[in-house]
Amino acid sequence: MTTTTKIGVSALTALVISSMIGSGIFSLPQNMAAVAGSQALLIGWLITGVGIIFLGLSFACLSKLLPELDGGVYGYARAGFGDLMGFLSAWGYWLCTTIGIVGYLVVAFEAVGTFTDQPDAVLFGKGNTMISFIGASLIAWLVYALVARGIKEAAGVNLIATVVKVFPLLLFIGLAIYFFDGARFFADWQGNGISNENGQQTTLMEQVKNTMLITLWVFTGIEGAAVLSKHAKSRSDVGRATVIGVVITLLIYVAITLLSQGILPRAEIAEMPNPSMAGILTSMVGNWGKWLITLCLTVSVLSSYLSWTLYATEIPHLGAKNGVFPPLFTRLNKHAVPQFSLLFTTLTVQLCLFLVWKTGNSYETLLLISTSMILIPYLLVGGFLLKYAIQQQLAWRYKIIGGFATLYATWIVYAAGVEYLLLSVLLYLPGVLLFLYSQYKFYGKWQLRHYEKLVLLILVLLAIPAFMQQFA
Repeated sequence: MTTTTKIGVSALTALVISSMIGSGIFSLPQNMAAVAGSQALLIGWLITGVGIIFLGLSFACLSKLLPELDGGVYGYARAGFGDLMGFLSAWGYWLCTTIGIVGYLVVAFEAVGTFTDQPDAVLFGKGNTMISFIGASLIAWLVYALVARGIKEAAGVNLIATVVKVFPLLLFIGLAIYFFDGARFFADWQGNGISNENGQQTTLMEQVKNTMLITLWVFTGIEGAAVLSKHAKSRSDVGRATVIGVVITLLIYVAITLLSQGILPRAEIAEMPNPSMAGILTSMVGNWGKWLITLCLTVSVLSSYLSWTLYATEIPHLGAKNGVFPPLFTRLNKHAVPQFSLLFTTLTVQLCLFLVWKTGNSYETLLLISTSMILIPYLLVGGFLLKYAIQQQLAWRYKIIGGFATLYATWIVYAAGVEYLLLSVLLYLPGVLLFLYSQYKFYGKWQLRHYEKLVLLILVLLAIPAFMQQFA
């Protein structure tokens, strides 16, 4: 896609859907079945559906009201709340995308393992074995080489990838409707057997909360149309494409998770290896279902990996222009690619892959860590629209959209729980040191407002229980 190409509603909608559908959807049945029964799933998706639409509308409104702001979540947070909050938003978003693409690689090799692994000969495991580490590392550096040469995902390739992603999902839904057993779906209405850390049956509210980070993860990328708004034929197309894309994706997600629990018992799905869609489709049509889902997962992962690498590379580069990342991140190579930012991102991916191998962490762990880092960036987007609408005395619809988006993001922060909030504090702390160093290099001194000093103090204080939690 070139800068002279103007994108209509259909192409923008495809981009929104493609941004959100990566690897998560292929593992969604197992991820959700492990934490919630059918009743909790319905409530969780209802909350998510309303909240995510308002969040998408917030991106659309801001791109229309303030088209001069670049950087999406970073640009909005900086404009609304200053350099420090802009940096924290950029750092959180960068970590989310970086850890997210590690998750892509992990789940891809876990999928390959469903064909090769035997009880007495595990090669790929859950994507966390030595062989998986070597294979994922090779792909990471191959993508690095491609991006460094300026190779990007063209609009036509993206459209093909979207079709490859969506077709098997629609096929799955169609078959699931045919094979759906209402009695099986309602048999585990309350999620019997799902226990909390104390070994007790989880309550309905606990199950709903446990679905929140998963549902948010599969919608990460909702900002896709807003990021590309300058290429749209009309600013109004951005909002329309975002809403249409979110609604279509939401219906696909809801259908897959709910119908799955009418095909196989919830407890059985919860124990499936990922991609769990492959196992469920195999139960309906035979072994070719596993091959189909695995092939489509691979295409989906590779296309999403490339585009998310570009996102992760771009954010530090934009931040460096405003002094919140070190000057090194502003450097471009001869292909106009932020070379150091790309290298920094790839090295971080390599480190995360090494930690996954050594700790044995799975895709589910990466999912929760990655999603916990996107909480603050999305909260700041809704908060900025609400603040801007009040300050500029805009129409009530902007205040309502910003208010509901902020309320949803706040609910997600609450639903994430103390454990993942404290973990995110530890991940934000290295970024704070980078921010302070960057400010000194850019301005020759630290430039912190009083409330920014208060934010830093709160982070330091929260770091104490965070360290105790992780290393006790």
